[in-house]
Amino acid sequence: MNEYDSNRILDLTKKINYSSTNNIKEADCYVLNTCHIREKATDKVYHDIGRVKKEFRNKKKPIVLITGCVAQAEGDILLEREKYIDAIVGPQSYHEINKIILSIKDKDKKINLTEFEAIEKFDELKLIKNSNSKISSFLTIQEGCDKFCKFCVVPYTRGPEYSRPISEIISEAKQLVYNGSREIILLGQNVNAYNFKNKRLSDLLYLLSEIKNLQRIRYTTSHPKDFTLDLIEAHGKCAKLMPLLHLPVQSGSTKILKNMNRNHSIKQYLEIINRLKEKNSSIKFSSDFIIAYPGETKDDFEKTISLVKEVGFINSYSFIFSPRPGTPAGNLQEVDTKIAKERLFIFQHIADEIKKNYRKKLINSNAKVLFENKMKNENKFFGRDEYFNSVIVNSREDLTGKIRNVKINQCNQNTLFGEVITDIQHKEHAA
Repeated sequence: MNEYDSNRILDLTKKINYSSTNNIKEADCYVLNTCHIREKATDKVYHDIGRVKKEFRNKKKPIVLITGCVAQAEGDILLEREKYIDAIVGPQSYHEINKIILSIKDKDKKINLTEFEAIEKFDELKLIKNSNSKISSFLTIQEGCDKFCKFCVVPYTRGPEYSRPISEIISEAKQLVYNGSREIILLGQNVNAYNFKNKRLSDLLYLLSEIKNLQRIRYTTSHPKDFTLDLIEAHGKCAKLMPLLHLPVQSGSTKILKNMNRNHSIKQYLEIINRLKEKNSSIKFSSDFIIAYPGETKDDFEKTISLVKEVGFINSYSFIFSPRPGTPAGNLQEVDTKIAKERLFIFQHIADEIKKNYRKKLINSNAKVLFENKMKNENKFFGRDEYFNSVIVNSREDLTGKIRNVKINQCNQNTLFGEVITDIQHKEHAA
């Protein structure tokens, strides 16, 4: 979501004649868009500001704005601790960024703006065209969360669940396709909680599928509690919806899930998985895991390992529990650091082996790849298959924006390598 927000901030600032630069030394204004999910993200704010200070040590400093969730959660602390910061702008307030920049240019003042609601932001953004022209583009459809998982800061930094009007989403999607996008990834802190005038995510998927030249649709991040039967049906009926679902579970222990306030059990999670497989036998899954959540025993951890093996997630994103200030879990007694690190090592080793075995099976199989860009090497093109695997091929043809059948010849931990084939009758993916 940060990438979507950053692109929209750039669209906004173009109205006051600002443009992006890859050279920090040229910057008149430095905008740092932040995430607050883990502790290291907050530390990175101060590291990046230090980098700006170093570059502008002997010349007039740029305007420095901190936006996003760290700004929302720790705005007062940031302004007090780091005098170099000119303004704090929360994630629901960045539509006011032009006024803020102009105000700072005219006066020597500090600004902390974190009080707006999502509806006000999107009312402003709908008036400004999304200029993103990437082959694969993000599109925010929902923000905020009402689930209040005990470890999570999102309800406090992004606020309550808000769903954008369908007409605005369709309009922005059409604009992205007009710009050249062929794949759209729908975003939300709890994307499958989308509900606008009783129209849910499944309804939106069908409507988006009707857009000419839009070839692929994905969405993230979903919550098991909101996985409705109509959405499960869509995974069997919506041809443009890709067969990879990111469905965070966080733990394989129902006891730990209860302690987290996840409001679903492992049994319910597996029922969703099995129903999706019934509707689409090709579907694969990825997930998020919090290792060593407070109160996690050896038995709880082993249940997490069992779940990973049972589902066979093709990607597992795992982190040791990071207490976030202001959350109910922030003051709980943590698992011993040594034990936590050992469990993370074991988990990641097993998850990597599952991923490695999955990718080995792809060798000599065929995949449909949407190519996103030409690489620096003259005849190499980068794309992604239906399961979001990175694929690189050699080609004299300009493949950008095109879907081609590719025979996979090699793989490493992160990338598949192959060659474009013309026989579209070949079976696409290994079972």
